[in-house]
This record gives sequence, C-alpha cells and structure tokens, in this order.
Amino acid sequence: MVDPEHIEAESVAYFRALDENAPLRHHFRGTDEEGGSWYFEAVPDRGELVAVKQAELTPAGRLHRYSWKHLEDEHGFLTDQAIDPEEDLLETIPAEEFQRVWTR
Repeated sequence: MVDPEHIEAESVAYFRALDENAPLRHHFRGTDEEGGSWYFEAVPDRGELVAVKQAELTPAGRLHRYSWKHLEDEHGFLTDQAIDPEEDLLETIPAEEFQRVWTR
C-alpha cells in the first residue's frame, strides 16, 4: 500500500539535502506562451541538474514559489524532472536575478 505522507516526507528530505549541501548552483529563466516566466535554482545530482527552488511569475504579476519547504499547492509544484537548459529552452541568469524574483 502506498503511503502518500511517507512519499512526501522522502521528497522533502531529498530536496532539502540537495539544497542545504550543494556547493554549486545554476540559475535559469524561461517563459511560457501566456507570457509567464519561470525561474529555477538547480544543483547537480548524479549527472543531472535538479531544481531545488522554482518560481513562477504569472502574466498578472502573481508569484508562486516552490522548494523543499513548499513542494506544491493548487497552482503548481516543484518540478521532479531534471533541468536541461537546451531542451527546455531556458536562459542562464545570474544568481542575483533569481534572488530578486525569489525574495519578491
């Protein structure tokens, strides 16, 4: 039997460990067809880039943030797919730009 609370606890532990122990971070921005923007802070893990923080800025100016502290809500969730900047059409951005959006 699948225990959703156990699965969520494992996910929180995984993303938290990555976030708290990452010596190297990458930052990206992408846009969607509706005019919204996506921001990612990703760290290397087992040969892939894994998002540890994700922010969505909607065309209406609403900000939704996801991390190990807040994995999901009715608007979205922290991606569980590896980040591939070229395939996902993401632009590399400075850490400061990501932080400006994240702390907004």
